[in-house]
Amino acid sequence: MACEDVEPVSLQCNDCPIRHRAVCARCETDELERLEEIKYYRSFEAGQTVIWAGDQMDFVASVVSGIATLTQTLEDGRTQMVGLLLPSDFVGRPGRASAAYNVTATTDILMCCFRKKPFEEMMERTPHIAQRLLQMTLDELDAAREWMLLLGRKTAREKIASLLSIVARRDASIKLRAAEGRMTFDLPLTREAMADYLGLTLETVSRQMSALKRDGVIELEGKRHVTVPNMDRLLEEAGDDSDGGFLV
Repeated sequence: MACEDVEPVSLQCNDCPIRHRAVCARCETDELERLEEIKYYRSFEAGQTVIWAGDQMDFVASVVSGIATLTQTLEDGRTQMVGLLLPSDFVGRPGRASAAYNVTATTDILMCCFRKKPFEEMMERTPHIAQRLLQMTLDELDAAREWMLLLGRKTAREKIASLLSIVARRDASIKLRAAEGRMTFDLPLTREAMADYLGLTLETVSRQMSALKRDGVIELEGKRHVTVPNMDRLLEEAGDDSDGGFLV
């Protein structure tokens, strides 16, 4: 699927909410100006497929706002969620012609798209972009390894707490009341999607969410609106320390 600019978005690089975390984070002013020449924005509604696995991709992109899921479908139709795309995450691979995974918007999302060929050419002559993309790729590899540990060794309660902490720390639209240390965000996944992603049953997810609420680790308004009164407490429940590493 080609990424087309279906509705104009007026957003300058210096005003971008992910400016200091995205692939362009290290770019100088003149480099940002060159990126401006090859970029365009595309928005997707919740539930809409952004990319199908196997699609020819003539773009790469950064998620500006919202969250998407990465899924892979087996030949018999079974689908497995294999990752989340959060604000500042990079979509697509320079040098790869087609998409490896399905990308589906779980919330309304906005993507900053770059025409692929010009972006690849710019990477060759702009070390800042190539270096930042390498760093992001290595961070993604670390996250995948940590997720393997989560799925293989953590309890159901720790898995739920881990997912909540990941979304809380990465959501660019999160509201933090510094004086109280309270974080508020909208959980982008349904209970069913959480169960699929964490390798749990729907009943277990619902039970553990209720237990975390009962114990005061989180506050819930409806099924999606989450408040974390104390982030350190949530990290402890996840088996993580305050730096995001795993407690042993």
